[in-house]
Amino acid sequence: MHIVIIGSGLAGSTTAQTLRDQGFDGDVTLVGGETHLPYDRPPLSKDYLAGSVAFDDDVVLHPREWYDEQRIDLRLGARADALDPKAHQVTLADGTTLDYDKLVLATGSTARTLDLPGADAPGVHTLRTREDSDAIRAEFGEGRRLVVVGAGWIGLEVAATARGAGTTVTVLEHEELPLLKVLGPEMAQVFADLHTQNGVELRPQVEVQEIVVENGRAAGVRLADGSTVEADAVVIGVGAAPELALAEAAGLDVENGVLVDASLRSSDPDVYAVGDIAAHDHPTFGRLRVEHWNAASTHPATAVAALLGGDATYTDAPYFFSDQFDLGMEYVGHAPQGSYARIVTSGDVAGREFVASWLDGSDRLLAVMNVNVWDGLDEVRSYVGSKDPVSEETLQVADQK
Repeated sequence: MHIVIIGSGLAGSTTAQTLRDQGFDGDVTLVGGETHLPYDRPPLSKDYLAGSVAFDDDVVLHPREWYDEQRIDLRLGARADALDPKAHQVTLADGTTLDYDKLVLATGSTARTLDLPGADAPGVHTLRTREDSDAIRAEFGEGRRLVVVGAGWIGLEVAATARGAGTTVTVLEHEELPLLKVLGPEMAQVFADLHTQNGVELRPQVEVQEIVVENGRAAGVRLADGSTVEADAVVIGVGAAPELALAEAAGLDVENGVLVDASLRSSDPDVYAVGDIAAHDHPTFGRLRVEHWNAASTHPATAVAALLGGDATYTDAPYFFSDQFDLGMEYVGHAPQGSYARIVTSGDVAGREFVASWLDGSDRLLAVMNVNVWDGLDEVRSYVGSKDPVSEETLQVADQK
């Protein structure tokens, strides 16, 4: 049997590794559009962006020899142009065709851009690849001015890293608080305070109208009120879009992602999807598409077990993490703005050492976030997504230290 994996990011590379770990002895081909060996993306906005870790030693997932030892046919710099599920065939950009028995789509996401005058000028950056991270880091330094458009996770991590390098940073955000839709106003305020206390100028509820270009390069951002924020460089951090063109053209069911069942199987029984593009049927949270490292690293175990004939269901709760200034956090569950009834906190919120728990109207735990608290979380996390209510005492994990 020949299994082809399209996409050589974390999800694709982990799928290849999991096939071997689960005892698959057939042919595996891993196709990736980038020329780099498969690598991890979170460091691109954190340690690697700061210049504190080396790409080959700390960001690349496996050395080249590992793929040879695992008998994985790694094809880098190869873009898949067409997928024909009926013929069980993939066509690459160079005209090469690959026949498959089972196929896994792990095409990931691309950084969203803004359709604005000047958005394509030199000095305007998005962050998705190693090259993007290198280019943004080159803009940092004392006396340099960086404007970040968008106060989501990527925007805030870039802002924090830039400030750590002495850069003057302004963050422009359409909403009234950063991360508002993800965390709700109570916890979003924590991140707003974190950045302003560390010297970031946070400008909420603004509308970006134009990237100002002078002498052929970005020189600022003009807002809808007519004011201009001067800059030496601009980073656009307004989210990511799933790479769905291949799946759509192949006739797979697509709706804000490749629609897959709880085993990560698409509308074609021989095609699976993992990582950013997988809009999966979660037994607790319903239809989910999660653009975070954990999904890319854990989807493959379920997909591989299913495509090898097992009865597998993906049940992991969404998980993500972030490091900004002196704040390290982990979030487990799913409780976007408007979905919860209240938040219970334990610990020192003002001192940024606490645990926050999002509850519905029946005191069922939807999500939990630990901020600079790392121990004793197993019990409270076990309630995430449970149909049973959780007690106030259980939620006071940070106060029990």
